[in-house]
Amino acid sequence: MQRPLLHIQDLNLKYQNKLVFDDLSWAIQKGEQWVLSGISGSGKTTLAKAFAGLVDYAGEIEINFDIESKLPAKVLFIESWYQFKNIEGVANFYYQQRYTAQQAKDTLTVNAELAHYGKENDLAFADVEPILIALRFASLKNSQLIELSSGEHKKLQLVKALWLKPQLLIIDQPYVGLDAKSREKLNILLDQACADGVQLILISNEDELPKSINHFAEIENGKLIEISAQEIALAKSNNELGEIPEFLKEAPVYSSDLIAKMVDVNISYGEKQVLKNINWEVKAGEKWLLQGPNGSGKSTLLSLINGDHPQSYANELYLFGNPRGSGESIWDIKQHIGLISPEFHWYFDSSSTVWQSVASGFYDSVGLFQQLPYTKSKQVDELIAYFGLTENKNDLLSSLSLGKQRLVLLARTIIKNPELLILDEPCQGLDQQQTAHFNQLVDELCTNGMTVIYVGHYESQLPSCLEKRIVLENGEVKKIEKIKKENHKVQAHLELID
Repeated sequence: MQRPLLHIQDLNLKYQNKLVFDDLSWAIQKGEQWVLSGISGSGKTTLAKAFAGLVDYAGEIEINFDIESKLPAKVLFIESWYQFKNIEGVANFYYQQRYTAQQAKDTLTVNAELAHYGKENDLAFADVEPILIALRFASLKNSQLIELSSGEHKKLQLVKALWLKPQLLIIDQPYVGLDAKSREKLNILLDQACADGVQLILISNEDELPKSINHFAEIENGKLIEISAQEIALAKSNNELGEIPEFLKEAPVYSSDLIAKMVDVNISYGEKQVLKNINWEVKAGEKWLLQGPNGSGKSTLLSLINGDHPQSYANELYLFGNPRGSGESIWDIKQHIGLISPEFHWYFDSSSTVWQSVASGFYDSVGLFQQLPYTKSKQVDELIAYFGLTENKNDLLSSLSLGKQRLVLLARTIIKNPELLILDEPCQGLDQQQTAHFNQLVDELCTNGMTVIYVGHYESQLPSCLEKRIVLENGEVKKIEKIKKENHKVQAHLELID
């Protein structure tokens, strides 16, 4: 009888000193391609890391590679996001540093990173070019790692994995940060890899999966249960959500009817132009959807509004009624804004507790450095309870699962009931119920007139309050249009806004 590729017996596994799996047994036979789903914090990532030998465990994990295969006898685990380092091997970057990277020149280029990876794994450089082209990544070969967006960093790790083609490839949240076209291309590449002998374990709650996936499992209460694709769809029905705290039902106090205005804005790094002649106006109370493929300039555009980009002073830009550079500090701008983005999550200090992290949103600080008055402390408790995090409020942010960390930072974003919510792919790392939870919250907040700029790729994961859409492509505005609602889905209306 053929031995399974992966066999686990009586596995006991802890995460942050909490028992996640108790005497778990499971086997993956040759030719099986699996998807693991489950709510955030259920143990999916920890289990995958155990397979790759990245965490300690008790019990037996046996991997039986095919000695006749031409593929490397390796288990490769791709994390949901990647922490890169500079040339000196240090990773302590600060958030705004990615916008001044052309001066710093302290990280490798994509090309140098790939050259190093190829040499380390004895790979032919010619074999990576088709993968780069398929994922629309070839144009970024001369970019520094610090310049890449979260979606582009994800692509880089996927490029490496598909180039290596290990016998067992485990990808945590493979579609996080990828635009729709890139997701389609990735599924084709994964199917090709499976045809070449790669076996997959994908950690994902997504619907659009490679055609080669033939087994599904869900982790619930420390148990791994094989289910069908139909059962996955049924499991995505949403629970009733509680009522939002009273203080978030109040309308924000606007300092101006004009939130942001850009006139012929251009942003360049040397010869590389990232934004080209951008003209855009956001008025108080408007709800915008910002879209575009990976690398189209979305993050750079938002960095101008939230005060992080140094080139904002060289452009005609108005924020909250004032021209940029009229004496305001970055903190004067940030007091109007609640921001969440994958990059912000990367650079956030995870050594604070959950309660401290949420409370820091009042002061736009990374960490809490002063005692809150009673009223504000009560609001923090109410919001933590609304997000279902009360039992975690004294835990370190770093001790939580990635999805729960994102919920904490989402709570931090809205704690001060800001004039403008900038929500840059806010639901990365969240399961379906958490995504619905947050988007319903956004919809509720918007009933009192809050202004929103929301970045999201998939219509099924968007709040219904969005009214207008701006689409970027290659750093230029491709279209600005109204949005109409049809069957509770956000769809673009073809009538352009003057």
